[in-house]
Amino acid sequence: MKTTLLLILGIVVFGCTIKSKQEFVSLPSNYYAESYRPQYHFTPDSMWMNDPNGMVYYDGEYHLFYQYYPDSTVWGPMHWGHAISTDMLHWEHQPVALYPDEYGYIFSGSAVVDWKNTSGLGKDGQPPLIAIFTYHEPEGEKAGEIDYQTQGIAYSNDKGRTWTKYDEPVLKNPGIRDFRDPKVSWYPEGQKWIMTLAVKDHISFYSSPDLKSWKHESDFGTDVGGHGGVWECPDLFKMTDQNGTEKWVLLVSINPGGPNGGSVTQYFIGEFDGSQFKNENPSADPIWFDWGKDNYAGVTWSDIPEEDGRRLFIGWMSNWQYANVVPTQKWRSAMTLPRELSLVSTDGTYQVFGKPATEVESILNKEDMFKMQEVEVNNDVTLLFDGQVGGGAWAASLFMDASESEVIKLKLLNALNEEAVVTFDLAENKVHFNRDNAGKKDFSPEFAVPIVGDCSFNNKVELKVQVYWDESSIELFVNDGQFQMTNLVFPNKDWNQIELEAKGKVKIMEATYAPINSVWGN
Repeated sequence: MKTTLLLILGIVVFGCTIKSKQEFVSLPSNYYAESYRPQYHFTPDSMWMNDPNGMVYYDGEYHLFYQYYPDSTVWGPMHWGHAISTDMLHWEHQPVALYPDEYGYIFSGSAVVDWKNTSGLGKDGQPPLIAIFTYHEPEGEKAGEIDYQTQGIAYSNDKGRTWTKYDEPVLKNPGIRDFRDPKVSWYPEGQKWIMTLAVKDHISFYSSPDLKSWKHESDFGTDVGGHGGVWECPDLFKMTDQNGTEKWVLLVSINPGGPNGGSVTQYFIGEFDGSQFKNENPSADPIWFDWGKDNYAGVTWSDIPEEDGRRLFIGWMSNWQYANVVPTQKWRSAMTLPRELSLVSTDGTYQVFGKPATEVESILNKEDMFKMQEVEVNNDVTLLFDGQVGGGAWAASLFMDASESEVIKLKLLNALNEEAVVTFDLAENKVHFNRDNAGKKDFSPEFAVPIVGDCSFNNKVELKVQVYWDESSIELFVNDGQFQMTNLVFPNKDWNQIELEAKGKVKIMEATYAPINSVWGN
């Protein structure tokens, strides 16, 4: 994809992990210049990555842990990889934080700041960071046992640089095959910790005074939402809508069972009293968080300061249907852009919006930004940003009056006549994405299938569309995150044109295009 070398970045790896097997090595001059390597999304330096884990903010730093296999580019015995950032965009790779041990692989989980030192694991008057994760014991699984997943904890007293595992699992398995992915948060009204755990086809809630002894509180979800696959990677948190009304949001990933095949994330909105979650979704049908095929296992950061006030999310940008075979070489998988979530009420119905975090604005190359205004397209095709679209990563936005249009198509094209096409069907309230002729696809028969999502345009006059392209992914946001769609794309040559085609009349009030420089090169 790239014809020039990126600037060399020397990333300093801080400290060392207890029993760490990883040593600092000099980075090559072509670092992060491989084909399809994202330039502003997080990827591991090398090898396999999936779910984001242990996302916690402490002392000015965002910690991102992730499911990691350091010995292959396909899934294997899970470790916790680790990276640290001050803005969720420029990351410093850290040594592996948690390795498999006698209790099993280290599956997904979360991390918190134990501000009150309820665990007793802090020292010198400072709160410890506590990681909560699933132990997956592979020999028990092979033997046909069903209690091979348990929950363990580890703690850090040096701002997350090194980790010590607690003596043994803190939550044993009650005899359930799928018993994993603990997301823990402090519930101040009850002065206790709440664990939201994925259990087969539902969620179980546990509580604890000290992160070490846990009591089962309740179960939720067997009769609502999507059940096409196993429930995974839950997250429970409180949000406030634009009118000041508080609700609880429960994210749950499911694999398979997505509306477009494979992995997907659903959510529920309701009330939580410290013991039980009461669903207030108007229907028992699932509500999808992102309609693309490639946003899975996403959760939010713990311990974001009150003065910030945001709910910040990141997801794994792939799909279990083909994650092991996508056409990358040195590494596999990326994370989505960090997103700010908001709760929006419309006529008594609640929806979770997601849009790029404010920090993303800082990486736009505004010196080379191109703007166009007052362009009308009437049953025709127009070339957007004529001559401005170059190789590499970029972001584009369109603010349109679409009140007299039925269908709008946005096309990304290259010199090989490959195209990625987004179709806004305003009459049917649908968004379609077609990557059938967008480049490499033969690695999986499930990759180039039609992708479609529901979007309630409601005959709005104004239509705002944001597109973020980064070497092998397209993230689409409509009307400030009312609709999200994330998809991988592997073109054989860089996009060099963006076209807009209209059935009916569309007035482009303003459109902008900006290149995005590599966050790994400066």
